[in-house]
Amino acid sequence: MTDVPRTSEELHLLKQKYLEERDKRLRPEGLGQYREVDLAGAEYGDDPYAPPIERAAIEREVDVLMIGGGHAGLLVADALIKGRVDDFLIVEKAGGFGGTWYWNRYPDCRCDIEAYIYMPLVDEDGVMPSQKYVRSSEIRANAARIGAKLGLGDKTLFQTGVSSARWDEAAMRWVIGTDRGDTIRARFVCLGSGPMSRPKLPDIAGIERFKGRTFHTSRWDYSYTGGDETGNLTGLADKRVALIGTGASGVQVIPRLAESAGHFYVVQRTPAAVDDRYNQVTQVDWWNSLKPGWWEERAANFAGISVGEAPGFDLVADNWTALFAKFNSAAAAAAAAGVRKEVLSSSEAVDFAIMNAIRNKIDERVQDRATAEALKPWYNYFCKRPLFLDGYYETFNRPNVKLVDTQGRGLDAVTENAIVFDGKEHEVDCIIYASGFEVAVPLDRAGGFELFGRDGVRLSEHWQDGMVTLHGLFTDGFPNLCMIGGVRQASFSWNVSYILKRQAEHFTRVVKHCLGSGSRGFTVRQQAEQEWLAELDRASAVDIMFLSECTPGYLNNEGSDVAGGLASQGYGRGVLAYARQLEEWREKAMGSDLELLG
Repeated sequence: MTDVPRTSEELHLLKQKYLEERDKRLRPEGLGQYREVDLAGAEYGDDPYAPPIERAAIEREVDVLMIGGGHAGLLVADALIKGRVDDFLIVEKAGGFGGTWYWNRYPDCRCDIEAYIYMPLVDEDGVMPSQKYVRSSEIRANAARIGAKLGLGDKTLFQTGVSSARWDEAAMRWVIGTDRGDTIRARFVCLGSGPMSRPKLPDIAGIERFKGRTFHTSRWDYSYTGGDETGNLTGLADKRVALIGTGASGVQVIPRLAESAGHFYVVQRTPAAVDDRYNQVTQVDWWNSLKPGWWEERAANFAGISVGEAPGFDLVADNWTALFAKFNSAAAAAAAAGVRKEVLSSSEAVDFAIMNAIRNKIDERVQDRATAEALKPWYNYFCKRPLFLDGYYETFNRPNVKLVDTQGRGLDAVTENAIVFDGKEHEVDCIIYASGFEVAVPLDRAGGFELFGRDGVRLSEHWQDGMVTLHGLFTDGFPNLCMIGGVRQASFSWNVSYILKRQAEHFTRVVKHCLGSGSRGFTVRQQAEQEWLAELDRASAVDIMFLSECTPGYLNNEGSDVAGGLASQGYGRGVLAYARQLEEWREKAMGSDLELLG
């Protein structure tokens, strides 16, 4: 097959292949194919990375309560302090700052957006990232330094989870209960639970029966595996290990497990499309040459390129930005080659060329033909999150590595000592779940609790006929509440730190507006919400047909409700346009769209 189909027949055959592969993976239960984890239980609720914090329950009243001490919480805290709003408190389930980077410590866990723009406040922190894509320990250390610099240790309740959140209309306060018996009364609440804070497990028959060791990648057990984030997992040398999942976490850890395990089974449901990362050491002279304001310029440059608001010069110059450049240049090349529009659109030409290049790379790098064929991804490129990793496909040339390609079905069962597929048992000592997180869910669910607004109405009930917000941040009936970090009805950016910073600044401005006016808070006018919904419709860039033809994943809600997936619910004009919307709203419409309380 050529890089770009040039006839109707070639195009038809390729699309048919894509649809056949998609159909193998469609599951009528949608998100029901995963098991919820108990965030209050010992396995996922306890913190294995810090000693237990003993303290008495507290009662406290504050202006602002931030739920979550990840990147969202740190950026909100920074914005509040810079805005001279000092009476705030953070509640964080973990024993330290970092959010998902506190929990994700599996071998070779790294950011896949360059660290220079991904790590929050790295320009103010001043500590140079060691590489373009750093390990989680550096990201976690950056978060800890921010916390120390801002003096957040005394403002944070660590190892504390929110158990209830209810609006008290008479007091004009949110009453927050925690699993430590605390009662916190807050004028404003900002949810920063994050879209990747609630792990999920595949609903495979018998997983609870397995008598060997099991854990999720977000709760890595180095006491069992040995080694550290660099690998050298000596505890697995005589072990038979199965890893279930080949998404972003799975592909990163697979090479390190393959180096150490006595025998290693990679359980694949959908092949990953993995391009090279080309990581590099940070040049000290370059880092020292950066001028004040460089982070904003560089992060905005990446954000603009990624959504087509491309400035003239690419500051980041990595495989991400090269990818988007390919869409433009390949479209021009396809037109120059005489590809007829009725046969192939420009975007399809680029997509097919990129995916065929990945499939060709697999043929070049994987020695066993059957394994190479099983590893080939047959779907449009943006049906899954783009993945970049050096040496992934070569891992499958190791004699101790076996790919269990389930052809979209997943495993049939797990027994007391084996994984089972197609009637064949593979005995294993350890099962590691790289099955990811619940992504396209409201942030209260991500945090493991429900919100009760005015008249005791649950947020889930309030949105039972569909989500309704202003800017994806505020919703009528839930006064003084901000939901930061979600992409639904807000903006999506591959570099989430950029949009989090914009939203943190926005929330702080609203808080200062209320405090400065002497009001007790705000609620959103329904007309403002309806105008935002109308703007979302006008700005929509969603291609429902494209998403419906995609292989299932979190971007299209596992294929069961495409309109409810992550990719279909953001602001379609792009992250820079969204940031401008927030800025213009603060200047022109904040006074009319918010109803001040008291």
